[in-house]
Amino acid sequence: MSNYKILIRLSILQLLLLVMIKSSQAQDTQRPHPIFFMGVAGAANFNFYTGTTQKLNSTLSAPSAFHKGSGIGGYGAVLFEFRPHPVWGFMLNVGYDGRGGKFNEVMAPCDCPESLKAKLGYVTLEPSLRIAPFSSGFYVFIGGAYSYAVRNSFTYTQELQTDKEGSFSNINQHIFSGQIGAGYDIPLSPLANTTQFMLSPFISYHPYFGQEPRSIESWSLSTLRIGVALKFGKSHAVTTAVIPPAAAGGLQFSVTAPLTIAGNRRVKETFPLRNYIFFDENSTEIPNRYVKLSESEAANFKEAQFQDPAPKDSAGRSERQLHAYYTILNIIGDRMRKNPSTRITLIGASAGKGPEIGKAEAESVKNYLVTVFGISETRIATEGRDQPIAPSEQPGGKKQLDLLRAGDRRVDIVSNSGILLAPLQISSIQETPLDDRIVFKTQSGANESVKSWSLQVIDEKGMVRNFGPFTKKETYISGNIILGDRSEGDYKIVMVAQTEEGHTISKESKLHLMRNKAAKEEALRFSVLFDFDQSKTVNTYEDFLTNVVVPLIPDNATILIHGHSDPIGDDEYNMNLSTDRALEAKRILETAIINAGKKGIRYETYGFGSDVAMAPFENKFPEEHFYNRTVIIDIIPAP
Repeated sequence: MSNYKILIRLSILQLLLLVMIKSSQAQDTQRPHPIFFMGVAGAANFNFYTGTTQKLNSTLSAPSAFHKGSGIGGYGAVLFEFRPHPVWGFMLNVGYDGRGGKFNEVMAPCDCPESLKAKLGYVTLEPSLRIAPFSSGFYVFIGGAYSYAVRNSFTYTQELQTDKEGSFSNINQHIFSGQIGAGYDIPLSPLANTTQFMLSPFISYHPYFGQEPRSIESWSLSTLRIGVALKFGKSHAVTTAVIPPAAAGGLQFSVTAPLTIAGNRRVKETFPLRNYIFFDENSTEIPNRYVKLSESEAANFKEAQFQDPAPKDSAGRSERQLHAYYTILNIIGDRMRKNPSTRITLIGASAGKGPEIGKAEAESVKNYLVTVFGISETRIATEGRDQPIAPSEQPGGKKQLDLLRAGDRRVDIVSNSGILLAPLQISSIQETPLDDRIVFKTQSGANESVKSWSLQVIDEKGMVRNFGPFTKKETYISGNIILGDRSEGDYKIVMVAQTEEGHTISKESKLHLMRNKAAKEEALRFSVLFDFDQSKTVNTYEDFLTNVVVPLIPDNATILIHGHSDPIGDDEYNMNLSTDRALEAKRILETAIINAGKKGIRYETYGFGSDVAMAPFENKFPEEHFYNRTVIIDIIPAP
């Protein structure tokens, strides 16, 4: 019974493993697989003997009959799979099947123990029907098995007697039986690879029906097989059943792509400087994330370093701009050194820890400017406050106080001179400009509500790339990412939606992409910053857009206006807030452009909320929160 218990435990562990794998891979249920697979499989056979055997061959019979036994044998096979449909297919294994084992010891009439060890082996042919009930990596299979006996030896032992070896007589050369089992395909290859490799743990049971090794007596055997298969196949175009709109409950899906995909673009950005230095909790020292120079380094510092193009920004976030902000103390010091008549007031706030803490923060900033850049102490005044001039935390507020207070723990740099806090000129190279992005949208229908959805992008050769799953109604994918190194291509787009009602719905669309080879002029970028939870910009920025930005916009240009927010608040509110910010900037620009007599201007307006994938910066520090409260304006000349 101990062997049975061990096997039962192994079986349970194997099933749990399959369940865990299925759960962890759930998001990959739409991964397309090749129609044909081939590979190898290896396993351990846990063999169980039942029935009776006593006459071993024509020359040897055991004094007492053997009835039960067990043992472990090896299994190895070459496998083939044919999957014409995501749910069903066929499997064929051809290999060697070890069915060896040892019978339980019995007592001979001489009151001496005797044992029998069987060494059975077969060449097997195992066809089966494969069913993937969830259209995923998990599958079950059921089928038959043909076995041809190639080994039938034994070792018989009786106490005080010489061991005897021989071959069983009356062996059934051909055995026909059945099998049932389950497995899980774990992808080993990237989604976009044409050749797909799979690692597939599996478990199967081969019952005793038809598995009688000999034509005499009643010996039969059954087997529990636990193993793993490694297989590969070459991808072909995915065939997806398209559900008519009526059956899809009115589900809507749209793809919007630019006429041509822009390549890498040089961008000259006018980057605003926030007049804040943020401090860590329980510290009055300038944080290490700010760039602090020695006196000799400060003597050679030039802010013009940011005007040279930086390497392409492929991630969509500009570390170059954030680095410029973390250099703000040096920019202020250099500008004060060049403009000796300027003065500043440093107003430190402690976010509720007392004015003396705020005063100490302000003194830290003053000390750096005085000792490193040689600014006279008489040009820098300091103050300490409990809360900053424009606090984020409001009386009675209870939500996300840690984030709000981190933004209120700062030193404000205040000056009557516009020179000290004038925007910084930064040059960079964009690899994935916003105007090369393809917009994918889905909308629930009258009878179906979308829970999540994913995309399959399939080129002319059948290569498939998967994106998602997504939970928001729309997403953006760079055309450059889809095209890769190609100049143009035709694609089939398959949207696969999981509905709240538990249905899977697929819809198809076609897309042609072409890269624009014509060189564009240098694009311009401007940013407008907003105060916390505000969608109306201050008058200073309205004047900036009207008097500085609009004169630089050429006729027939495209203006991309995208609004963003920090992560404070819920997603829906932030999405609306960022959209309102973008529309506010568009209103100002549109009025000024009409008054200026510009012609052929095209607008694209987006609100991205606090979407981390689209945000200009991450959200680790308060500096990033404040700079993500923004509208970014890209001005792209006509080709």
